[in-house]
Formats: sequence, C-alpha cells, structure tokens
Amino acid sequence: MADVYITRTSSFLPNEPVSNDEIESFLGMIGEEASKSKRIVLRNNGIKNRYYAIDRSGNATHSNAEMVALAIKDLVKDPAELKQIELISCGTSTPDQLMPSHAVMVHGYLPESGNIEVVSPSGVCCSGMHAFKYGFMALKLGLVKKAVCTGSERLSRLLHADQYEVEHQKMQALEENPIIAFEKDFLRFMLSDGAGSFLLEPEKPKDGHSLKVEWIECFSFANEADVCMYMGADKDDHGKLKSFQDFSPEEIAGGSVMSIKQDVKILGENIVSLGFSRMSTLLLEKGIRGEDIDFFLPHMSSYYFQDKIQKALADCGLDIPEEKWFTNLETMGNVGAGSIYLMVDELMKSGRLQFGDKILLAVPESARFSYVVALLEVC
Repeated sequence: MADVYITRTSSFLPNEPVSNDEIESFLGMIGEEASKSKRIVLRNNGIKNRYYAIDRSGNATHSNAEMVALAIKDLVKDPAELKQIELISCGTSTPDQLMPSHAVMVHGYLPESGNIEVVSPSGVCCSGMHAFKYGFMALKLGLVKKAVCTGSERLSRLLHADQYEVEHQKMQALEENPIIAFEKDFLRFMLSDGAGSFLLEPEKPKDGHSLKVEWIECFSFANEADVCMYMGADKDDHGKLKSFQDFSPEEIAGGSVMSIKQDVKILGENIVSLGFSRMSTLLLEKGIRGEDIDFFLPHMSSYYFQDKIQKALADCGLDIPEEKWFTNLETMGNVGAGSIYLMVDELMKSGRLQFGDKILLAVPESARFSYVVALLEVC
C-alpha cells in the first residue's frame, strides 16, 4: 500500500480574537443579565481568547463552508492546483444546514476545482478525524493521489443570547427562575469558530517537513455509555434522547431544543476514564512507550482535564511528561472538529519539529464517547 503524507497544513480563523471580557458583547446576555456561570467556567477551562464568525451585533461574517473553503485556498500554492485535488473530506458538528451536506457546500465555494468526490462524516469533535481517516484510506488504497481533509466549526450563532430568548421569556411568564440551565450556559464560554485543513499526498516534497501518517485508530463506547452532548434533541423524564422531529415548533423554541447541551455529570464520569485508558492500551500493544513520543497533541475542551488525562495515561503505563504536550486551547478556544487541525498547523509552522519526531494525536468526543488516535512522524 502507498505511504500517506500530510504535505501542507492551513488554518482560517474569522475576524479578530475575542478576549474573556468581550464574550458577552458578541454573544449577548440572556435576559440582559450577565451569566452567573461565566466566571467559574473560564477559571476552569483556562481559555483566554477565541474566534467568532459574527460581529458585535450577532450578524454572521462567514458561514462554516466559507471558512473551510478559505482554509483550503490557503493550502494550495496556486488556484490552478485545486484542479489536481481528487477528494475533499470535511468534518464538522455544525454544518450550515441539514441538507445539502457540508462538503458539497464547501465544494461550491471552490469553482476552480473539478467534479470530484466529496465526503461529509457526521459527528462532533471526531468528525474532523474521521474526515482525515477517509482521506488517509483513499490514498493508502491508491484510489486518489491528492486529497484534502478538513475540520471546522461555526458555533457562535448557536451560542448567541437570542437563541435562548423564547425559553427565558417562557420561564418568566411561569414565574420560574429564568436562569438557563448550566448544561446549556457553560458551553457558551468554551466554544470557538474556525477551520483547518490538511493536504494528503503519497509522496513527500523534497524541501521542508512533511508528516508521515503511520496509523489512525477509532473506537466508540456508545454501547456502554449514555448520551452526554447533544443538539437538536432533548432528554425526556427517563433520560432517553428525543429528536427535534418529535417536538412541536413551540416546544423547540420554548425549550431551546436546537441549542447545544452537555450533561456535565456524565462527562466527568467518562471522558477520561474510557478513552484515554483504551488509548494507553492501544499504544502499548503497538510497542509505543511514553519516551517514544516527542509531541502529544490532545484535543481538550478545558485545561481542567489536563492533569486527569496525564494521570490516566501514567496509571496505564504510558507516561507522557507535560513538556511534550502541545495545545493552543488557551489562544484559540475549543473549535471542536477543527481543533486538532489548528494544533497540527501551528506545530508545523512553529519551527520546533525535527526529522524523526513522533507526534501523537488524541481526539475525544463526549457526544456518546468516541475517540480517535493517530501517530505521525516528521520526515
């Protein structure tokens, strides 16, 4: 089978970075009151800047598909090179619409490209890695010679205060405490917008660094764990997930059914203990030890989990010291499916890589606890 290399990387971040003090000037205040969760959430997650594809009035400046297309255009050296791409695989948890697919909308912004294969893996944070694996397999099998894979999110409009206004007014009318539940509110201070992309080829260029993709492994614990993070659905009194299709329009608006929610109790119980223990076992089975890893790029929603992940790995015999960790969560926020692309792109352009370095990627997804792990080698 062919070797597969990441020969180029790129990122697109919309507008200027938004500091912690500016968040609610972009996302608005629910019920015109500052969030009571904000200070606690920001203290725990360690994020200082993020990016929004909206202006201060809440108006969109970019769609998800537009951001991906701009990242892809930055990836190629010449627009004519778009004609050589045979596959575009795009992962996101926040497509601009339910139909058509995300990838075909991205393709629509690339008129210079040909009539090529486009693929849209669904999911949450792992969807970007699933897009990467699809491109990797296509090259590995010799089906294509040049592929682009992407990960992106456009979350800011979903987090804007106006998305919760009907629910807030309904609670006020019922004389209930009009505070949006923590499971909806805390995500507003963690999530960010942006897009990243990789160019995959079967041969590395003669100059500069490329990343050889050694392997990509995926595993799910949905057969063992309950739903944790969801959108376009809500949990009934028995904890069963109920689709937005089974709510009336009034119920959808009144319960913010289309907002993103996360069960923090289920998250804390499972996100580290399930996937990172399995990852340790996987690496040890492959004969890889902590000392073999030069850079560890974990996708994290919050720095709160960093020491817990490190302990879980060490307890399983895979000790990766903190100086080998590389993350840009503090400066870019949690970009979901795009985060791992943004990390790899920043590391590639940092000047820190040496030939032979091994880079371990780890992407957990809390939706129903899926994980993707990949090993790259600098060459």
